Amino acid sequence: MADPQLLSSVRTLVGRQYGRVYAWDAVNAPMIRQWCEIMGVDNPLYTDAAYAADGPHGGLVAPPAMLQVWTMEGLHANNYPPGSTDQNPYEVLKLIEEYGYASVVAVNSELSFTRPVYLGERLYYTTRLESVGDEKTTGLGTGFFVTLVMSHFVEKPEGDEPVGELLFRVFKFRPASARTAAQAPIENEPAKAKRPLPGVSDDTRFFWEGCAEGKLLIQRCSACATLRHPPAPVCTHCHSFEWDSVQASGRGSLYSFVVMHYPEVAPFDHPNPIGLIELEEGVRLIAGLTGVQRDGLRIGQQLQVEFQTFDEQLALPLFRPVGE
Repeated sequence: MADPQLLSSVRTLVGRQYGRVYAWDAVNAPMIRQWCEIMGVDNPLYTDAAYAADGPHGGLVAPPAMLQVWTMEGLHANNYPPGSTDQNPYEVLKLIEEYGYASVVAVNSELSFTRPVYLGERLYYTTRLESVGDEKTTGLGTGFFVTLVMSHFVEKPEGDEPVGELLFRVFKFRPASARTAAQAPIENEPAKAKRPLPGVSDDTRFFWEGCAEGKLLIQRCSACATLRHPPAPVCTHCHSFEWDSVQASGRGSLYSFVVMHYPEVAPFDHPNPIGLIELEEGVRLIAGLTGVQRDGLRIGQQLQVEFQTFDEQLALPLFRPVGE
């Protein structure tokens, strides 16, 4: 159980705002071009001034996913421009570490956008400690999920304008205790990490039971027949609470993807490609990609589901490219 003093100190910090971190450079075309080249983005709204002039924004804009790029410190850690705050928005992590939770792993990051940013605009962000969850025990160990929100703004004489937010969540934890000597593997062979099990509720149980049977089931509203995924207790279209499920064909296309390189977390393979799959039935779901190489991934690629069982207990739907 967590130390009461730690819990008290942590709760005092929740909601704290940390001052501005400025961008070294204004939004500029060379950096946009280089980022697009590295990321394989070829949208002319970002790189072709003549084309963008007739587009919806009246000129070049930066890709939304670059929001965090403009305010990064560069090669050297904590090398921020003059005027930036010297406050440490990660002080809660150091506090938790003092109580023995020495390890950390990034959990997820979410970007949201108010509007595009234009050439010449200069950004800064402020940080808010959004939440620190209750002590949790996972396959990695016992610790706390810590969520920070970086709110990004554009400086303007008439008043700074919000343009987006970055939510960043980490798990600060004490690693799981080593096995006892009687349980230790022969010759101190390290224990093989297992995949974390999904959280199962009354709304999602049908999906995981279907996976165990080799079926890709999609939730369907009984009133209006709208399909939805992820599963939810109520239809977003007609607000009915009644639902059943339908078996999907398992065929779809690659709507978007990311390739995770770091941090390397056992037991996942790295690089680890994750896709946003648009199913034939019209809904999208996130799933691992198998039988692919980074250079072979392309938007619109045709995929087919296949079910793989991990640790003799967890059946997951993965998607493999269909031969042309």
